[in-house]
Amino acid sequence: MLRTVVAAAALLLVTAAPALADATLFIGSTTTPANRPAKGLALGVSLLVVGFEFEFADTSESVEDAAPSLRTGMGNVLLQTPVPVAGIQFYLTTGAGLYRERLGMRQETHAGFNTGGGAKISLLGPVGVRLDYRIFNLRGEPLHSTLHRVYAGLNVAF
Repeated sequence: MLRTVVAAAALLLVTAAPALADATLFIGSTTTPANRPAKGLALGVSLLVVGFEFEFADTSESVEDAAPSLRTGMGNVLLQTPVPVAGIQFYLTTGAGLYRERLGMRQETHAGFNTGGGAKISLLGPVGVRLDYRIFNLRGEPLHSTLHRVYAGLNVAF
């Protein structure tokens, strides 16, 4: 039995694809309750079909629209196509983390969850574009418990 387990582990190590990492700088828009600029950074590592990433994002406040600023730090799991198809790698993602919402003197800090998907599009060598859509569900007492964000970013694999 031990020989079988060792042989299976060795076979997995020999045939496993190396982990690939990437970084994305992005800009976009949080659309709830009004469109506001969002910017951020995502750092990830991918194994064949499963990936993991940490993402930090910041959305500006719009006092005239009563739309709060929002900062999120999320850890996510990605389920992705194992190889790019025609230079495009599609993914679905879900994750959890913390957020801080501010509008004027009001502030809320609590846990949040996100779900979404997108595509990483190869351009030249390790450089590409990433397109992403997320739905955020914020816990606690935020002004808006469900938010939508879209973004495009410069993605570099290493």
